[in-house]
Amino acid sequence: MSTEKMAKAEETFQRYTEIEKMVDRWRNSHTRCQWQMTLSQRRNPYAMLRMQEDMAQELVLANKQLLVVRQAALHQLFEQEHQQYQQELNRMGKAFYVERL
Repeated sequence: MSTEKMAKAEETFQRYTEIEKMVDRWRNSHTRCQWQMTLSQRRNPYAMLRMQEDMAQELVLANKQLLVVRQAALHQLFEQEHQQYQQELNRMGKAFYVERL
């Protein structure tokens, strides 16, 4: 065999081994990906249940907080209306009866 043919044969052999290594790496990574997917699929229902429970708790707390905010706003509105009525009555020369303790 000539040296040129030997060099080409070595190059093709090196390419072939590199391709084999690449295919082996791909198989390994593919196997790892499948393994990770099965793990996440097994864990996923439990995570979804936990997230749903957390969301339900957050909604309950948000509804309580919204109720407190709405009550405070309503109280403030009543106070403003009461002051407005007092001012109108004062202009007319009348007043609310306020018991002092």
